[in-house]
Amino acid sequence: MEDPHPICKKIPDVVASFVDTFVDFSVSGIFLPPSNPNSNSHAGSPSDPLPAYSTLRTHYPAPDRLIAIGDLHGDLEKSKQAFRLAGLIDRSDRWTGGSAGVVQLGDVFDRGGEELKILYFLEKLKREAERSGGYLITLNGNHEIMNVEGDFRIATKAGFEEFRAWGFWFLAGNKIKDLCKGLEKQKDAFQGIPSFIRGVKEEYQHGYRARIAALRPDGPIARRFLSKNLTVVVVGDSVFNKYKPYWDADRKEGLGLLLPEHGPKPVEVKA
Repeated sequence: MEDPHPICKKIPDVVASFVDTFVDFSVSGIFLPPSNPNSNSHAGSPSDPLPAYSTLRTHYPAPDRLIAIGDLHGDLEKSKQAFRLAGLIDRSDRWTGGSAGVVQLGDVFDRGGEELKILYFLEKLKREAERSGGYLITLNGNHEIMNVEGDFRIATKAGFEEFRAWGFWFLAGNKIKDLCKGLEKQKDAFQGIPSFIRGVKEEYQHGYRARIAALRPDGPIARRFLSKNLTVVVVGDSVFNKYKPYWDADRKEGLGLLLPEHGPKPVEVKA
């Protein structure tokens, strides 16, 4: 017999989508609804399954413009300045790069206090670039690996505070989902993490625990963003990874220009 109320079955998913979007906005200040499942955009909801290795695209055709942007290190404003300097976004932070291809070489984490905001900012630009016929590729750098492994030596007070706020909103969102009949009980992202971390100052405890929960393997942020980043990508005749970005033979001089001072300086690889 046909279900007389088929729309009712969709209500839990609608609630989950709304909650995820609300949490994202509370953390990042960016309205980022769930991505189109048929899109090539990398990140979706925190509960999305991990991608199969075969689904991660590692080869891209050479665009008319190919730009590499290095370390962003938690500085959202300087990150935006780098994209503006390359003519990729306008004053309202909207993609204006058209069909340009951009490779962001990782090292979003550490040294600054807006690491999560940058992850969301890059995801927004990925979607906008794709709609314009361009693309933005993000890589994992050594600082992403360090944080996944729980090495927070270079994290800042502001960075821990940003993750503390993320933890608050993430847990609040899960509590709302648990009230919705028809949704599975939400996984406790903090499970197994001690309530008090030895050797960590009292003022950093909540942020430290939230950072572990978010970034450990299968953590919500690691799953949503980092698991879909690449470690190496081929664009036309150029091969990029965080440690040794190789240009094509006639552009080897670009190696010395990429990351001179751990700053997000754009380098035009091919025009």
